[in-house]
Amino acid sequence: MALALAGLTFLIIVLIVAGVVIASTGGTAPDKVVAKRLDAIERSAKRGSESLELKVVRDELLSDVPAIHRILLKWKFADKLRNYIGQAGMKVKPGRLILLSAVLAFASYLIAGRLAESPLIGLAAVPVGALIPIGVVAFKRMRRMKAFEKGFPEAIDLLGRAVRAGHSFSTGLEMITTELPEPVAGEFRTTFEEQNFGLPLRDALLNFSERVPLIDVQFFVTAVLIQKETGGNLAEILDNLSHVVRERFRILGEVKVKTAQGRLTAAILIALPPFMAILLRTINPKYMSPLFNDPIGPYVIALAVFLQIVGTIMLWKIVDIEV
Repeated sequence: MALALAGLTFLIIVLIVAGVVIASTGGTAPDKVVAKRLDAIERSAKRGSESLELKVVRDELLSDVPAIHRILLKWKFADKLRNYIGQAGMKVKPGRLILLSAVLAFASYLIAGRLAESPLIGLAAVPVGALIPIGVVAFKRMRRMKAFEKGFPEAIDLLGRAVRAGHSFSTGLEMITTELPEPVAGEFRTTFEEQNFGLPLRDALLNFSERVPLIDVQFFVTAVLIQKETGGNLAEILDNLSHVVRERFRILGEVKVKTAQGRLTAAILIALPPFMAILLRTINPKYMSPLFNDPIGPYVIALAVFLQIVGTIMLWKIVDIEV
């Protein structure tokens, strides 16, 4: 029995290490450059007419493992996951992320089931382990989007000053790539390179709105496209748009101040049940032991976790006000 347990532990460690190594390594630099530049043409093809040249771009690998790549090609979710990872500023391919999630889910099942001596507890831990990589991507994406929102009004102002000084719109985009920090500079650099590569300005801006799914970016793209089609003072339009974006941030700050008490109350109510369970388990283990030893106990724990998740979602929906 001890030998089998040691072998199982060794297998778990090997799988975890292999998953981390595969997820952390990337393709060659030329492949990344080509994929980055041609991805714009692929997205443009999805919106309009398709050609033979554009279909070739669809062969971009979703995984370094050919079998996994063929499977992911059949899933629309894989393309959405790739866009989601790109919005987080990460270079991990969807196949690596899915493989890492599977490894962590399997490891969570074995570890939790072994510690709690209950297969049901192990099954309950599977979603937790599987969602860890997605949670990391979501956290980095949220942080990157907030950083972009913070610097976006300054980018609009810089673009407006460049146009007012007599520079072209493309030159203004290039100035943003050199004057502003990341991630604002990186996204505008991609848009500028797409246009230089030969993509029409309309498609380059639409790709920009897809890479950065923010309402402010949609306003910017819509305003620029309308101006290009109907004419008008682009510098004045950009100044007005910058003012609107800054006013939205001001209102959003006021909303956060007025909902601070509600968000604090929600955080306390969410953290209280697991905190009390851990505290009682530490202070008086016998008091909590029937919950783990009784045959009905695992079902009660699973129900409590489910209700806790539902309550968390409802509480944060109440205090999360969009502006």
